[in-house]
This record gives sequence, C-alpha cells and structure tokens, in this order.
Amino acid sequence: MTTSSEKMSLEALVAAFQKCPVPNISDNLERAVGVRGLRPFYTGPRMAGVARTVRTAPGDNVYIYKSFEEVQPGEILVIDGEGYKDRALIGEIMANIARSKGAGGVVLDGAIRDVEALKESDFPVFARAVSHLGPYKNGPGKLNVPVSIGGLVISPGDIVVGDADGIVAFSPDIAEDLLAATLKQQEKEAEILTSIANGTYTGASYSK
Repeated sequence: MTTSSEKMSLEALVAAFQKCPVPNISDNLERAVGVRGLRPFYTGPRMAGVARTVRTAPGDNVYIYKSFEEVQPGEILVIDGEGYKDRALIGEIMANIARSKGAGGVVLDGAIRDVEALKESDFPVFARAVSHLGPYKNGPGKLNVPVSIGGLVISPGDIVVGDADGIVAFSPDIAEDLLAATLKQQEKEAEILTSIANGTYTGASYSK
C-alpha cells in the first residue's frame, strides 16, 4: 500500500492497470469516458501503456512512420486517422516495425489490413475498420498533440488500457484514485460471483 506521501510511479500504475478489466475502469470513470467503435485485432493479453500520439491525414500514413523514430519502450501509438475506413494505414509490416521499436501496441482510428496475420499475433492492435487498399504517403500530420479517437480526446502521456471490451484513456493525475476505486469494485464483483456460485446471492445491487 502507498501513503499520501508515497506516490506510485508511472510504470507501477501502468502495470497495475494492465491487470484491470476495461469495463471496471470505465465504470469508475463515471461510465462516460472511453473510445467508441474500435475493436481488437490480436490474440494476447490486455494492453496498457502511455500514449504516444499521431495525427494524420485520412488515408495517409507517413506520420506513422515518423512516430516510429520517437516511440519509447512500452508506449502505445495512438493514431488519429479521422476514422477513415477506405484505406488501411497499418498492416503486418508496420505492426512488426512498431513492435521492433518497442511500442506496446497500436490504437488506430482508421483502417488496417493483413487481418489474419495480425489476429495471430500477440502484439496489440486496435482499429475501426478493415480495407485491402493501401495508404498515401504525402502528409500532412502532427506528432505528440492531443488527438480524437472514437469520441475521446487522448493527450500525449495519458494512460491507455485496452482489452476485448474496448479502450479507455485517462490522465496520470487521476490514476491512483482511479486504480483504488477500480480494485475495490473488482473485489466486490469477486464476492458477488462467489455468492452466486455457492448459492448465497440474495439480489442485485445498483451501487458501484
């Protein structure tokens, strides 16, 4: 346990949130904060890391390549492709480049391709759509700026967590309180599941 004078490191917070289901985190963000419309295209554990953001022109991936030169180990590449579905910005090759650069995953508000290969990988990739058509490489774009992903503004340095149920992102400034509330909810839900299993469950609870 940490005290008020013993703050958890960012690395410890990320590691702790990687053990937390996204729905539980979402419930403790007032059930109002989260990415909509993206889904996972990988087979592997829950994704958690700090956001490295990219804003790119619809259907264009040149700034994604530029982000590969800046991404730090464990960071999540969070790419605002304006939700454009007609041209894939990432496929098997780019996902492997991102992985080789140390990225902890990719969140793309846009389209991907090479879906069969991505689904067989344990490297986290989340996207909005699939298209076989390849991208342009002309720009414009920006790196390390706030981006809009599925209705949620994600800033550089935000903590991003994703699993089969979706994606949430939030500022490290609220992370410790959010973690405590999320863990408390997980304990409560575990107790409810145990009571259901042993026949002592007495009724629904409408509190968190």
